[in-house]
Amino acid sequence: MKIKEIWFTEEDLCGRDESGKLHRQSLLWYPALQTATDEQRAHYRFGMDGIHWRELDVDVSFESFVYEDAEPTQLQRFFLTHKEINISEFSKLLGLNASLLRNYINGFKKPSKEREAFILHQIHKIGREYLAAVF
Repeated sequence: MKIKEIWFTEEDLCGRDESGKLHRQSLLWYPALQTATDEQRAHYRFGMDGIHWRELDVDVSFESFVYEDAEPTQLQRFFLTHKEINISEFSKLLGLNASLLRNYINGFKKPSKEREAFILHQIHKIGREYLAAVF
């Protein structure tokens, strides 16, 4: 499958393949594209396997348009939008391996439902602690 046309919405990179089918994926996966100007986004080229933005040093494979996780999970979305959270320190708090947590965040591995619930519970717990400190 090859993408023949691309465009951006506020939250997604969208594409149309050679059969006319529409695809999309979250810009959260591509921080440089997410924060790029329209002019920077317009300077791309199609290659054999994907799309390349030389100025931004971003490559998006055609294959990535058909991945199951076009939209990040709640867990992934939290860490992708809160870069200020130190993954190594947070994983120590959870008693998890930092590399494993990074793999969950980046979509290379999927946590079990129980593990994802545990991680989200800890995020909510920290959020409550922050709120208690403010009020």
